[in-house]
Amino acid sequence: MASDIEALTKLVQNFCEDRDWDQFHPPKDLAIGISTEANELLDLFRFKTDEAVKEKLKTDQFKERVSEELADVLFFVLRFSQMNSIDLSQALQEKLKKNAIKYPVETSKGSNRKYNE
Repeated sequence: MASDIEALTKLVQNFCEDRDWDQFHPPKDLAIGISTEANELLDLFRFKTDEAVKEKLKTDQFKERVSEELADVLFFVLRFSQMNSIDLSQALQEKLKKNAIKYPVETSKGSNRKYNE
């Protein structure tokens, strides 16, 4: 099974093109898809304590549900990037460089504060 971003993007592209779905995937709708699927993932954790989540993640059934929602989010992210010629690998590397400036190890290690706090 393909595991790098480019190969996964191609899998998603082929899946969608085989179904003639390009017409349904303008940027707005793909962004909505990312948000919708992320919220479906979030819903799995609603009203649960951290400890309850850790326990639930030990079960195959819950872990499968989480995995499916993560896959749905990834599907839409990959499709958005493919349809809009965004190199996700490059985008992530550039974002990490920017975040390294905002969050230097010396001041950020062990801290969850935002860079401007």
